[in-house]
Amino acid sequence: MYNDEQNLYHYTYRKDGSESGQQNAGPAGDGAVGTVQSEPQRPIQEMKPVKKNRMGLKVTALALCCALLGGALGGGIVWGVSRATSEATVQVSDRTVSQVSLKTVDGKTEMTDAEVYAANVNSVVSINVTGTNSNNFFGQPVQTASSGSGFILTTDGYIVTNYHVVEDAQTVKVTLYNGDEYDAQYVGGDEDYDIAVIKIEASGLQAVTLGDSEKLNVGDRVLAIGNPLGDLTFSMSGGMVSSVNRTINVDGTPFNMIQTDTSINPGNSGGPLLNSYGEVVGIVSAKYSSYGSSGESVEGLGFAIPINDVISMIQDIMTNGYVSNKAYLGATIGTLTSGMAQQYRYDISQGAFVYSVEDGSPAAAAGLQLGDVITAIDGTEITSLEDLTAAKKGYAAGDTSTLTVYRQGETITLELTWGAVSADQQSAVQGQTEQDQNTQNGGGYTNPYDLFEYFFG
Repeated sequence: MYNDEQNLYHYTYRKDGSESGQQNAGPAGDGAVGTVQSEPQRPIQEMKPVKKNRMGLKVTALALCCALLGGALGGGIVWGVSRATSEATVQVSDRTVSQVSLKTVDGKTEMTDAEVYAANVNSVVSINVTGTNSNNFFGQPVQTASSGSGFILTTDGYIVTNYHVVEDAQTVKVTLYNGDEYDAQYVGGDEDYDIAVIKIEASGLQAVTLGDSEKLNVGDRVLAIGNPLGDLTFSMSGGMVSSVNRTINVDGTPFNMIQTDTSINPGNSGGPLLNSYGEVVGIVSAKYSSYGSSGESVEGLGFAIPINDVISMIQDIMTNGYVSNKAYLGATIGTLTSGMAQQYRYDISQGAFVYSVEDGSPAAAAGLQLGDVITAIDGTEITSLEDLTAAKKGYAAGDTSTLTVYRQGETITLELTWGAVSADQQSAVQGQTEQDQNTQNGGGYTNPYDLFEYFFG
């Protein structure tokens, strides 16, 4: 997909028939058994384990001790007291303390979970955001704070995260695994795909390696590294791929997702989803915590954006500050409901309703009008705004489509050439997207008089 001469994205593909790498064995620990003689008249004293000083454990360029995963003394210390005799016996586990070799992600060698963590933790970042997005009772701006995750895409500081993590941010601070903190600048993003790029002024960073999300199968092992709850930084969780190409609805926008039972929590958003080869195959984005009107609690339903779906857009954002070839319609659209159809005396009860058309837009050039209902695009049925949004993601600027439209009791076809959004149109398009969502959620249209005149004038 990209020129890998400069290894800009570290994009690799897994090859069949590859051999697993060798795991380096760490130094063996010595076990010991001691015997303590006690006097019959003297009470047996409680014996307490000596606390181990764990300070000074550091990640090096050569190896990561598995103490980073909470397992430095995994075998533990076993204490036993024999009351049948006059002896108290102390037994100490002699299990070898293993060390994790730091392997290079090459797309061919499978890794243990610990090795995947060691190979990627320095490429994951914690993101803390402050913003002002509301006013209090007295009209004063309210400062808000949130957190998320991200991963380093290039060695010179480009970082990928979710759009919703940095949306409306006034300040963005990034913390690396080694504790270094940076002020980050917002490069650009896209709400429809929930992706964003930020930049820190640094060099020599460790970048991730991108994998091929199309090669994922249900049952494959996947891991997430992130910043859950904003405090439990650089935590790893693991699970399996539960489904691929799962369509879910997030705030009225459909997304194609990787479904996983990996633990996903607030603060994980924007972090990497990794395969067993240590490659990034997805961007952690959402989870279901409840379902239905009753708010029934659910577990094990996490979702990630497939990396193959968005990597070209990420490159576009890095170059232009936005997705320059994103298909653009230039109309405010909502979902036609049965109530609306009855009120406007339509013969159909579902479709994408046109509330307004922007002058000079692709929609206007195609001949779309106020009150039209889009019922199909290139033969694919459109029953709602969500259907239209999902269909639009399959096109780029310059592509052509045939729209099937209901207008004043008749079905007609219109030829549409999808447009592109210029840089100075980004804020306006964003506002239109928000308007679309308001319409979808039962909000009003921008000019109710136009509709009144159209139907009753």
